[in-house]
Amino acid sequence: MAIRIIVIEPDEVLHQIAKEVKKVTPNIQKLLTDMADTMYDAEGVGLAAPQIGILKRVIVVDVGDENGLIELVNPEIVSMEGEQFGPEGCLSIPNLRGDVRRALTVTVKGLDRNGNEVTYTGSELLARAFQHEVDHLNGVLYTDIAERVYEITSEGEEKE
Repeated sequence: MAIRIIVIEPDEVLHQIAKEVKKVTPNIQKLLTDMADTMYDAEGVGLAAPQIGILKRVIVVDVGDENGLIELVNPEIVSMEGEQFGPEGCLSIPNLRGDVRRALTVTVKGLDRNGNEVTYTGSELLARAFQHEVDHLNGVLYTDIAERVYEITSEGEEKE
């Protein structure tokens, strides 16, 4: 178990485009494991490799549903339907939240930890998490697209 340090905004790595992974190697598998450990330790629902300073197209997501941990290498959103609007946060932007408009349902494809192609379709929180993490791979933060950004107090209350 290896917990990595989460990069905090305004670190430049968060604004860069991650590079495609050419082959799923043991190093990529270790990266996936470390990312999941880091995400769980930070009590997040998703993490992208740039958030730990690695510019590779790798994400992990676990929204606590029946899918459990989803590990994706070179994820790509292939379809989007509907619309949802709501609060979003980010492990790389502590103490802030933003109201973000996202697709309600998305289908994402990529490679699993063994290099096999996999496809997931998710709605609501899972769809939001997929879109949020794929945005990270393209150097986009939720604060770039939020309609409103606000501070959260240590008690979890909204503060203008």
